[in-house]
Amino acid sequence: MKNKSYSKNFGKKEKVLNYACQTYQLSRPNKVGAVMALIRECQPKSIEEWEKLYFEKAHTDGQSPVKITKEILKELGERLYVKITEIVIPEWQEAFNQLTLADCIDYIYNLTINRTYQDVLKEIKAEIKRLGG
Repeated sequence: MKNKSYSKNFGKKEKVLNYACQTYQLSRPNKVGAVMALIRECQPKSIEEWEKLYFEKAHTDGQSPVKITKEILKELGERLYVKITEIVIPEWQEAFNQLTLADCIDYIYNLTINRTYQDVLKEIKAEIKRLGG
């Protein structure tokens, strides 16, 4: 039995949407509520039931929780569009225009050697701190 997909396919736009949404934290619990916790708590039997329960129960995290509405989700989508069109696209176009083979080679080397070593040092420092050192 094949699982039905309820998620819209955004094709090649998905990477940009995902990047910008994460970068600007537009899907965080302080914006859309604790979505995974809520769906686990409600255990809806259908997409329609989930949508109804979400808009009945979802609220932002934080000191002054706000009830999530369709209008709030629409506003978040509008903010995402502005971030992509006014910041992400111009920055990426500039980066694409300046990208060289040397950048790619240096990036892979840096990621593999330098950042890995730096991350290990952070882990060691955190472990020493955890042990009271």
